[in-house]
Amino acid sequence: MAKKKRYRPERKKETPLPNEEEGTILCVVQRNLGGGFLEVLCTDGEVYKAWIPGKMRRRVWMREGDVILFLPWGTSDMKGEVVYRYWRDEVKKLIEMGYITEEFLEEVIE
Repeated sequence: MAKKKRYRPERKKETPLPNEEEGTILCVVQRNLGGGFLEVLCTDGEVYKAWIPGKMRRRVWMREGDVILFLPWGTSDMKGEVVYRYWRDEVKKLIEMGYITEEFLEEVIE
């Protein structure tokens, strides 16, 4: 019997970056809450509840320590949605470009 190939979404040539005009922020997943929600710690120091949209829910799996692009909804309940999950090589590029620090990543993992 042939092995199933893992689904890996097509990589865009340009990695989406955080944008102040759009309101997107870089965050790190702290824990999985279940029901399509994650608890994330953002670079602004806030802890949010992130919703995984349906187009990503079964295709892109997220674990603790993953770096994501997050769009807050702007409500008082500190919720928002996941826009993109960065791959390891993309996280290294973000560190090189100065968007995120290694100390911030280590702080979340501990």
